[in-house]
Amino acid sequence: MGNDLTRGERLQIMLSPEELAAVDDFRFKQRMPSRAAAVRELFRLGLAAVGISTAEAGMKSGDFGVFSTGPGSSRSQLDGPPDGTGKKG
Repeated sequence: MGNDLTRGERLQIMLSPEELAAVDDFRFKQRMPSRAAAVRELFRLGLAAVGISTAEAGMKSGDFGVFSTGPGSSRSQLDGPPDGTGKKG
């Protein structure tokens, strides 16, 4: 069984015992294979909850970013309009 998904970046975080227990509870309830898989899913769910979608198949890294204003960007959702006023509509 091959996995075409590559993960080139490592992110290390420190968790309190309570946070780690919550991750493990989520992992076991969802029958996930690892803590890392659970954290990735929680991260994806958290981003979706605030209206930030992940990149779709075929998108290039330049098409998707926090600081760009193109399609797939989260800038307008987080910072408001690019004019710097901070007012949304």
